[in-house]
Amino acid sequence: MISNMEPKVKQAYLYDFYGELLNAHQRKIFEDFVFNDLSLGEIAQEQEISRQAVHDLVRRATKKLEEYEQKLHLLERFLRLREKAVCIQQRAADYEQSQEPQLLAEIQEISEEIIKEL
Repeated sequence: MISNMEPKVKQAYLYDFYGELLNAHQRKIFEDFVFNDLSLGEIAQEQEISRQAVHDLVRRATKKLEEYEQKLHLLERFLRLREKAVCIQQRAADYEQSQEPQLLAEIQEISEEIIKEL
């Protein structure tokens, strides 16, 4: 699920979960690159460091965030729970249309899975 994401999307999600674990300098450069869509050159000029230093910092910060995810699995868990919540929404909309009792049972089952995971 996580592995097939676009790199910048994955970086943004990882930052949302683990960004506070980076130091202030790493956060600033990472935010400029991922969220503000600045180029390595623009960040280098602003920070008065080399383009290569910016590249290395973004790469190391990304690696550090990925290591946190490998240990804690917070993003993976979030995405799994979000997927289940979307299923509940879809089943509820289907139930409003059809009034099929089986859909209520499916909603109950999925919600129990979510509760167990929490």
